[in-house]
Amino acid sequence: MIYPEVLENLIQSFKKFPGIGEKNAERLALYTMDMSDDEINLLADSLKNVKSKVQHCEICGYLCENEICNICADKSRDHNLICVIEDYKSAVSFEKIGNYNGTYHILNGLISPIDGVTPEDINIPSLLARLKNLENPEIILALKSSIEGQTTTMYLQKKLENQNVKISRLSYGISMGADIDYLDPITLGNALEDRKFIN
Repeated sequence: MIYPEVLENLIQSFKKFPGIGEKNAERLALYTMDMSDDEINLLADSLKNVKSKVQHCEICGYLCENEICNICADKSRDHNLICVIEDYKSAVSFEKIGNYNGTYHILNGLISPIDGVTPEDINIPSLLARLKNLENPEIILALKSSIEGQTTTMYLQKKLENQNVKISRLSYGISMGADIDYLDPITLGNALEDRKFIN
């Protein structure tokens, strides 16, 4: 062990973050030693607060500090237009493009029989219940074009047959297997504008 134990523990903690290797973890840990007490306290409090105060919106599943997120609480948005996405990072990507005024529904996963993930294991039942309370809703399926994404899309199409729900999907200008949260804003914006109706 090169460093004192407390510093080594901090390095090991930073290494648990995605994309942080040994060198970066060491750099971050050493940097904290130069931070002021106020900065350290803010960092420590922020880490604790994220774990204890951030929860999932009761309506859409997005991240929030209250029961309902800012997007679902915003009356200026079109609540009959729901973009169905795999995870909250995709919502962040859509919000960055700035031309979407609907709401979201976060599935927190995709159907994957091979991995034992069924429709009941992800946030589909709450989506179906939510749609029953809307007038002429449209859902935009913004799921990646993987086997799991296609399986989830087909399942939702089947469940929503004859239910007066308009279903569209993003344009396939998005390459196969691409993750929504890694797309640049222009590609994602064009895919949203050029969505295709599938029912």
